Amino acid sequence: MKKLIFTLFLVIFATFSVKAAEHPNVLFIIADDLGTQLGCYGHSIVKSPNIDRLASQGVLFERAYCQYPLCNPSRSSLLTGRSPDVTRILTNGPHFRDVIGDTVTLPEFFRNNNYQVRRIGKLYHYGVPGQIGTNGLDDSQSWDGVENPRGRDKDDEPFVFSLIPGNFGGTLSWYASEGTDEEQTDGIGAGMAIKQLQEYAKTPEKPFFLAVGFYRPHTPYIAPKKYYDMYPLEEIKLPDVPPNHRENEPDAAYSSLAKVEVNLDPTLARQAIQGYHAATTFMDAQVGRVIEELDRLDLRKNTIIVFLSDHGYHLGEHGLWRKSSLFDRVPHVPLIIVTPNTKGNGHSSPRTVELLDLYPTLADLCGLTPPNYLDGVSLKPLLENPTATWNRPAITQVWRGSFHGYSIRNEKFRYTIWDNSQKGEQLYDHETDPNEYHNLADNPEFVSIKTALKEELLKRTNPSIKPYTQKRTQN
Repeated sequence: MKKLIFTLFLVIFATFSVKAAEHPNVLFIIADDLGTQLGCYGHSIVKSPNIDRLASQGVLFERAYCQYPLCNPSRSSLLTGRSPDVTRILTNGPHFRDVIGDTVTLPEFFRNNNYQVRRIGKLYHYGVPGQIGTNGLDDSQSWDGVENPRGRDKDDEPFVFSLIPGNFGGTLSWYASEGTDEEQTDGIGAGMAIKQLQEYAKTPEKPFFLAVGFYRPHTPYIAPKKYYDMYPLEEIKLPDVPPNHRENEPDAAYSSLAKVEVNLDPTLARQAIQGYHAATTFMDAQVGRVIEELDRLDLRKNTIIVFLSDHGYHLGEHGLWRKSSLFDRVPHVPLIIVTPNTKGNGHSSPRTVELLDLYPTLADLCGLTPPNYLDGVSLKPLLENPTATWNRPAITQVWRGSFHGYSIRNEKFRYTIWDNSQKGEQLYDHETDPNEYHNLADNPEFVSIKTALKEELLKRTNPSIKPYTQKRTQN
């Protein structure tokens, strides 16, 4: 009898193990407004040891790009697997469900496939820690449950310096807090993620999809003072912007620049960069806490880890600040995927990929069949061989109130059109001009390259599309 019971136990255990191996867990970590100003992307100043370590354990994508450099449009796109032309979400106000209501989102897809699915912090766009916010832009059918952390950084806002007094989320603003990591919204969120992982460890037979959204380094750049101390003001260098950098450039390329940020005082510029780096390093520490607990619980061996940001960020390059630009610095995002026992781990991929690719990639890695309407492709071949042949460029777009800007990026060039070229074009050779200060769009030597890129760009975009503009006031 004992032998029979033991045999049944082995069969049950083996069955659970097979299921776990076939359908690994997913830990999906997204930062807010984080560019590639990280050590693992070659930035020598920023201290990001935990993200750097994660990059060394998985595949770092050197050329990953968002589809829209603004929170709501980018998150709506990557979490539905649809391009902004399909979602028609081109501003921070509307909800994608009001346009493509029957779409199955990435977390909803895993929920439909018997995963335990939970959100902690910011995944869809809402700007207020501790609540969904008046925009109501979360998506309840995506999750089994949610946690909305709120820390002392919200209470510290009266002490925040802002270029526009009282405006903390829409302009450059910063504050070195006296509080501890654990008192901040992201510190509380990391603690919630740790507790959730502990709960998941009790039921290893059922896979989980845990989405953890950190608010930093989004403005206001609030972080404990110790992180500010890591970046002395006298050591912060401003970007080297050529005095004639706007010559031969379309005005539309600079329309994201707020008036208060024009020719920003050098001292304020250094303080803003200091705050952004401090908030980045603080956020990195919270990522480290979550990954450390994943390892402590021995969950790493069957968990896919994804780390990304919704879009990149300007810190004075081209005289620009923050987001909503089509210069490479803003569409370019960090993307790291760590998959158990994958050949490409520990290497970086130079191939050009999109955040749209995450949905089909995670479905593929977890042995699931995704919806057939997704606009991205699986990156699994690049996880196995990071330098495999790959000919798919990345598309990013913006809406300028009455016209589109579309940009296409391959491994060598970035080409951008404004209002279907009526308001200008930009072409940059990244092998000779990685900072994009020499527009080649009017250079006759590059006519054939520009023509080919434009043809490819227009195959994947719809310049006649109009944005959905009705704001959602409640979820």
